[in-house]
Amino acid sequence: MTVDIKKLLKKRSKISARRPKFVRQESWRYKRVKKSWRKPKGIDNKMKEKRKGYPPMVKIGYRGPKAVRGLHPSGYQVVHVANIYELEAVDKETEAVMIKHTVGSRKRQQILDNAADLGLKILNPPARIEEIGDVLEEAILEEEYELLEDIDDEFEEDFELDEDLELDELDESDDDSS
Repeated sequence: MTVDIKKLLKKRSKISARRPKFVRQESWRYKRVKKSWRKPKGIDNKMKEKRKGYPPMVKIGYRGPKAVRGLHPSGYQVVHVANIYELEAVDKETEAVMIKHTVGSRKRQQILDNAADLGLKILNPPARIEEIGDVLEEAILEEEYELLEDIDDEFEEDFELDEDLELDELDESDDDSS
């Protein structure tokens, strides 16, 4: 990222801080009229005439610099990704990855791992990566426990307990050595 782009990003943030919240005319008066911006079009509309006391209208002067329009505040172009195959098309110099919100934890972890291998920047990493790892580890552990239970069942069938073994002799030999 060049120095010019960094300056323009700072300028854009200053402009957006000064930019007013544009509201639809009469939205403060009627509940049925939502606040979302609509251009006033009446012939005697006070807001369209830019009279004093009425909210400001959308104008080109509030716009940000053209060179950084559409960029993430980090300076990268945003590329939305839903699977690991979409990571291959990402240019790591100019683009950064944003994982779509519909992606589950297992696939999200795979995307994070592959992006780390490719050296890509992730714009929305999980708050705590350990949690995702724990979820995956728990799922893997549950599968391993199920496998172990199956093995234990088979092992118990093959194994017979030797009842003649005397454990007292083993305990005495341990006491002598210490």
